[in-house]
Amino acid sequence: MRLTQLNDADRATFTAALAWIFEQSPWVAARAWSRRPFASIDALHAAMVEEVVAATPDEQLALLRSHPDLGSRARMSDASVGEQAGAGLDRLSAEEFDELQRLNAAYRQRFEFPFLLAVRGATAADVLEALADRVNATRAEEFDEALRQVARIARFRLEDTVRM
Repeated sequence: MRLTQLNDADRATFTAALAWIFEQSPWVAARAWSRRPFASIDALHAAMVEEVVAATPDEQLALLRSHPDLGSRARMSDASVGEQAGAGLDRLSAEEFDELQRLNAAYRQRFEFPFLLAVRGATAADVLEALADRVNATRAEEFDEALRQVARIARFRLEDTVRM
């Protein structure tokens, strides 16, 4: 989709086109709509991220929880499937898969939301290393980092979808 089309779109069309950018959270796009017109993808991304930052802590937590566990074999959005496959998370050895599941469970138990990492350009080893490191963070640190990772994921998705 072209940025000019998004700038000209009514709220429903705009939201429908970008609803998936922030996983299962169309409210981000719906709120960003009022900030049109966007001069660039950077401006669109910034407006969407500002809506996430301005959201309530409960809305932010729901956004984090809408993402699947990395390496999960559960039902995922097409975007998540592709992103995880790109990092090799669909080709883990049995040992790597078990380690990822163990770390994901420990992380989710500690923070009450899934481990989030923008995996584009990362390997399965990078993911496992980041997860092992971040499981020891404080909840406040990790909540902020998870939101930063969600913003990075959204940026990649916008770059793949929106054209100037």
